[in-house]
Amino acid sequence: MARAPFELAGVKVMPGHRIQIDVPVARLYTHAPLHIPVEVVHGRQPGPILLVCGGIHGDEINSVEIVRRLLRSKQIQGLRGTLVAVPIVNVFGFMQHTRYLPDRRDLNRCFPGSESGSLGGRVAALFREQIVDHATHIIDLHTGAIHRTNLPQIRAQLSPGSETERMANAFGAPVILNAELREGSLRHYAQNRGIPVLTYEAGEALRFDEWAITPGVRGVLRVMRRLGMLTGEHRRRLPPAAELANGSSWARAPIDGILRPKVRLGARVAKGEVLGKVADPFGNAEEAVISMADGIVIGMSRLPLANEGEALFHIARFDEIEEAENAVEGFHSSLEPPPDSLF
Repeated sequence: MARAPFELAGVKVMPGHRIQIDVPVARLYTHAPLHIPVEVVHGRQPGPILLVCGGIHGDEINSVEIVRRLLRSKQIQGLRGTLVAVPIVNVFGFMQHTRYLPDRRDLNRCFPGSESGSLGGRVAALFREQIVDHATHIIDLHTGAIHRTNLPQIRAQLSPGSETERMANAFGAPVILNAELREGSLRHYAQNRGIPVLTYEAGEALRFDEWAITPGVRGVLRVMRRLGMLTGEHRRRLPPAAELANGSSWARAPIDGILRPKVRLGARVAKGEVLGKVADPFGNAEEAVISMADGIVIGMSRLPLANEGEALFHIARFDEIEEAENAVEGFHSSLEPPPDSLF
C-alpha cells in the first residue's frame, strides 16, 4: 500500500519527494509578505516525522547553518519517514540580527501562543498549528546568547528508558543536562504533549562556530539513524559517551570591571578555583571569580566588560567528573574537517 502524502500549510508532498514551502506569517508595515521557510522531505517508507528547527532566536545563526548542511547531506537520500526542516523560525529577529521579535518578546517564551495575542503569541500559535503539531519528534537548535558561548550540549527532560533519553544519548554531544522545562518554550509545549524533544546548545550568537556546527549536523544525523530514518552504517567513529550533568550554576562577577578569564570553555575546574579576575580600568580594585563547585565549564561570557552580579562562567556538575572531562576531551579530538557533502 502506497504511503499517503504529507500535508503542511495546505501543500501536499508526495512520497519520495521534497518540497520547499513558504508558510505565510505576517505582512511588514511596508505591506511586503513575510514567510517562515520550510523544507519537507517525505520518504517513500513510513517512519517518524522529525522536526528540526533553528532560529527561534533570530541571532542564533549556527542553527540556520546546521539545517542548511543537513538538507545538503547525501545521507538523507532514501529517508524513511518525514523530515520537516525549518532553518529560521523567528524571521523577524533574523532580519534585524536580534534574538527577539519587534515587540521585544522572546518567541521561545510564547508557546503555545494565541491567534489573538501579542505578536509573539501569534507567531508561536502559527508555528505550532502549521508545523509543530505534525511532528512525532523534535530537535530544536540553539546557541548561547549575545556575547556568550556554549560548549556543545544537549538539554532535555530525561527519564530512564524514555525516547527522549535515547535520542539524547544518540546525538553525541559531550554533555547532557537534565534541564527543567521553561514555561512558554517550545520544549515545554512539545514535552507536555508527549513529543520527545531535544534542545541542542552550542556556540555564540551572530557567529559561525565550526566546532558547534559540524557536531550539530552529525548529531542530528545520528538521531535520525537511531530513529530508523536512515539506512546504512555509521561512516565515522562515534564520539565518547556523553556524560549526564546532575546540575549547573553560574559564577558571577563580584564587582564591576574588566574580566580577564583564566580558564577556557570545556575546562575542568575545582571548587574554589579562580576562573578569572575582574578589575577596574586602573587596577586599583580587583577581585577573583571563584568556582563554587567541581565541574566543567559549559558556557562563558565573551565580553570582557562585566557588571556586578553578571553571569560569567556556567559550571556543570557531575557525579563522575573524570568521565566528564574525558568525554569533553574525546569530543574535541574527534572533530575533523567536515566532508564536502556537508557544505
